Amino acid sequence: MKGQIMSYQLTTNAILEYGNSVFPHQSIISHLPNKKRHEYSFSDLYKRSKKLSNALVNTFGVKPGDMIGTFAWNHYQHVELYYGIPGAGAVCHTINIRLSEQQIEFIINNSEDKIIFVDASLVKTIEKMAPLLVTVEHFVIINAPANFETTLPNTISYEDILDEVSDDFQWVESEENDACGMCYTSGTTGQPKGALYSHRSTYLHALSVMSPNAGCYSVNDTILLIVPQFHVMAWGFPYMCLLAGAAMVLPSSNLQPDAIIHMLEREKINKANGVPTIWLGVYEALKKNPPKEELTLEEYLVGGSALPQSLIEGFENDFGIKGVHAWGMTETSPLGSVSRLQPKHKSLPAKEQLKIRAKQGIEIPGIQLRVMQEDGNIAPRDGTAVGELEVKGAWVIDAYYKTTSREKFTDDGWFKTGDVSTIDADGYMEITDRTKDLIKSGGEWISSVAIEKAIMGHSNITEAAVIAIPDKKWVERPLAGVVLRNKDQKVTPEELIAFLEKDFAKYQIPEYYVFLDEIPKTSVGKFDKKEMRRLYAAGQLKAVLVKN
Repeated sequence: MKGQIMSYQLTTNAILEYGNSVFPHQSIISHLPNKKRHEYSFSDLYKRSKKLSNALVNTFGVKPGDMIGTFAWNHYQHVELYYGIPGAGAVCHTINIRLSEQQIEFIINNSEDKIIFVDASLVKTIEKMAPLLVTVEHFVIINAPANFETTLPNTISYEDILDEVSDDFQWVESEENDACGMCYTSGTTGQPKGALYSHRSTYLHALSVMSPNAGCYSVNDTILLIVPQFHVMAWGFPYMCLLAGAAMVLPSSNLQPDAIIHMLEREKINKANGVPTIWLGVYEALKKNPPKEELTLEEYLVGGSALPQSLIEGFENDFGIKGVHAWGMTETSPLGSVSRLQPKHKSLPAKEQLKIRAKQGIEIPGIQLRVMQEDGNIAPRDGTAVGELEVKGAWVIDAYYKTTSREKFTDDGWFKTGDVSTIDADGYMEITDRTKDLIKSGGEWISSVAIEKAIMGHSNITEAAVIAIPDKKWVERPLAGVVLRNKDQKVTPEELIAFLEKDFAKYQIPEYYVFLDEIPKTSVGKFDKKEMRRLYAAGQLKAVLVKN
């Protein structure tokens, strides 16, 4: 027997209709690539998204299921693309601007994008590969200055296409299980792979992100969306903000610490998101030049890589700003877990609370997590049993786009994340490493992530990344790449070894240290250990290698 409930389709069109109906005057503020500030309302977003859908259907002849690419920064026009493209029945394919030219070319051809919307400041990248893009029929230029010139064929200004059409348009009808968005993985272990999101998964993900135990967002919030719109649909925030009624601030290419601090101050932002490397930079800038007035920022949500305890502690002690740790992947849309304290934890000592907050946290509604041990059994939730993290849920992909490989999927329908993890008795998951980043030395496993977190707890270290290097005796040994906070204040390998001895066994502690100006980063701001391994193999780190 089925319930007697109306068939209400959970689509991105429904999200925009709701935001326009309930919160029409809420603001979307953009700090554009040319440094100009733009502000308009949810109602303006609604009207311009209608115009965009109209233009796609009636000017360009877009059909349901067509792929439309975006190659752009975070700004109001990109949010319009998030809604206007699915509103035309098409799929919004956000292209990661920080991938290599070869990867970008592969992604565009693999997805078969029909149109690409590209920021004027990013056109040069697309120009180089344009002759190789076999399916692209038009390039639409966003934020084009007067007398803008490009070698791209079949170009038109974004504003021109909107000026030519009316906002009197009926959304192309979509079912909730139709595709609405597409993101590709960063391709760290091969060619990028496509993750195709549905309207339903996008809607449910947005609802769960704003829930109290997750992001905890509402109409009372002004949120800075630092996470790029080209990375996992900006963690779903442009959808979530419309449902929550939260004002959005979009930084485009203005991602330097001083620029972010300026936005925090000017826009009276109280919540934000971003990867740890962004917040490390902001923290260092605030320490060097403390704000004259107390910031309104209450908390920042962090994902992408581990949030160091030292950063959580520093932000909170120095500026009263709370760090909230989250976890997710492109394959999970991305949010899977968030770490917030529960009432039972409030009586714990501050250091114990900090350890819990530094974990990746509990699964949010709509997600299930389990840890599988090497023997094929599900690990007990005791905080010590280790295995590969697996996930399933309402916004987890069940296949990669245009691939038949089931290597990452179990027979009973779980996705294998590649993260080595534990889950404790309270359900808090902690990632101890990536399977490909574990170090096996003398038959014993060493967690690179645990060592990195500990090293970044040193008062004069801002970044640390640990990789395995070959060793004749032990097969592998850990090498630590380290970035100093104060270059004039030296830290020796001997000091670091002594610093780590209180928390690690001797065999776990690196004897090799490389002092760098910056740890190599991936396209989404994670430490790029693959690049570090390549540099080491090529002998390019040898000159600064120190052995104790």
